[in-house]
Amino acid sequence: MKIAGVIPSRWGSTRFPGKSLALIAGKPMVQWVVERVKQAQKIDSVIVATDDVRIAECVESLCIPEVKVAMTRPDHPSGTDRIAEAVESMEIDAVINIQGDEPLIDPALIDELADVISSGEWDMATAATPIKDETQINDPSVVKALFNRHGQALYFSRSTIPHIREPEGVNKSGIYWRHIGIYAYRRDYLLKLVSQPPCALEQLEKLEQLRALDMGCRMKVIQTQDFGIGVDTPSDIAKAEALLNNH
Repeated sequence: MKIAGVIPSRWGSTRFPGKSLALIAGKPMVQWVVERVKQAQKIDSVIVATDDVRIAECVESLCIPEVKVAMTRPDHPSGTDRIAEAVESMEIDAVINIQGDEPLIDPALIDELADVISSGEWDMATAATPIKDETQINDPSVVKALFNRHGQALYFSRSTIPHIREPEGVNKSGIYWRHIGIYAYRRDYLLKLVSQPPCALEQLEKLEQLRALDMGCRMKVIQTQDFGIGVDTPSDIAKAEALLNNH
């Protein structure tokens, strides 16, 4: 099975324009992401899907073997749509969508997703990590994941799920899981997904993975202890540098 790792990287982030080229410990963020993805053993190629020439030129200047740039339209509503355009003409079997603002993404997690999607049992795969900080349980910016005993995704929400009706004496450890925004797709399923309009739940929660569940997707949720860090604002740069120093 041929698997491509695709990194959607746009310039126009609302909270942090141009963050792909923001320097973290002296290197552009997109370079950190590319180098981490290249450490994965089970993908055949790495593609940075971007709408901006500055990002494209930065990636090309790295001269890293088997890393390519795909120029995409600027009007995509999501990174999923961007990677779909990047791979629609490629002869591959599956795609792993690695967020462009995750400079500490774990290569082993990428390989685990590759194994899951290669099995043929699942349309998609993603990941979740236990919530250990109780302040995150009620935080709508922290997306909670629910899955069954087989690891199949049941629902994702910004709300506190599951609701504990009788909380007295309940140990919350291992109950709440934070969704990590990395996805593996069968190529044909990805193209089917982006051809469908947003469903009602997706529009309410602003979570595009709910469209897949609404379509009946068989989505595996991998449990991982690794979370890394998403760089959403300029203040996150210092946090990322501190974590990199500890690696």
